Amino acid sequence: MQQKKAIPSMVKDPKLIEKRREQIIEAAVELFVSKGFHKTTTREISRASGFSIGTLYEYIESKEDVLYLVCDAIHQEVEKRLQQVLVEGVSGAVMLRRAIEGFLRVMDEMQDRVLLIYQEIKSLPKEPMRYVLMKEEEITDFFEEILHRGRKDGSLNIDEQSVKLMAHNIMVLGQMWTFRRWSLRKHYTLEQFMEIQTSLILRELTSH
Repeated sequence: MQQKKAIPSMVKDPKLIEKRREQIIEAAVELFVSKGFHKTTTREISRASGFSIGTLYEYIESKEDVLYLVCDAIHQEVEKRLQQVLVEGVSGAVMLRRAIEGFLRVMDEMQDRVLLIYQEIKSLPKEPMRYVLMKEEEITDFFEEILHRGRKDGSLNIDEQSVKLMAHNIMVLGQMWTFRRWSLRKHYTLEQFMEIQTSLILRELTSH
C-alpha cells in the first residue's frame, strides 16, 4: 500500500500544526481557485493566511504540500462520514442510502477543494499523486463493500460483475454535484439532488 506522505514541520505541537495548516489550506484554496495553482505564489499564500513567509515555511515546504494537504483533508472527511454508516444489523440497502448521503454532503461542503483537486492533481509530485489516487480507490472500495453486503443479505439485486462499475458510478455521482454545479444548482437543492439520485440507484438495485 502506498504510504501517506509525511510533510515536515519545524513546529512540534501537533494541535498547532493542524490549526495553522487548516488556515493555510483555507487561504490557498481561495487563491488557487481564483488565480490558478501555478500563478499563485507562496508569498501570496502566506499573506492571505496572515503569516510571514518564514512562518509559512515552518508548516509546509512548498505549494505542492498545500495541494497534498487539501487532497488528504477531503479523503479523511469522506472516510469519516462513510465509516459512520457501517452499522451491524442494518441492511445493505439502508447502508447504501446513508453512505451516498454522507458522500454527497462532503462533496457539497468541500466543493471548492474537490474541484481544485481534480483540476490540479497533475501538479503533485509522482509519489503523493499515487497516494491520492490510492485514497480514491479506497473510497470506491468502500462502496463496493456495501454493495456486496446488500447482495449477500438480499436487499440489493446486483450481479457480481456489476458491483465495481456501480461503485464507480456512485463516485462520479458525488463528483457531478461539484463539477456541474453551475447548471445543477439552478434546478435542484442538495436535498433534491440527493433524493432523486439515491432513488434512481436504489430503484435499479432493488427491482427484481
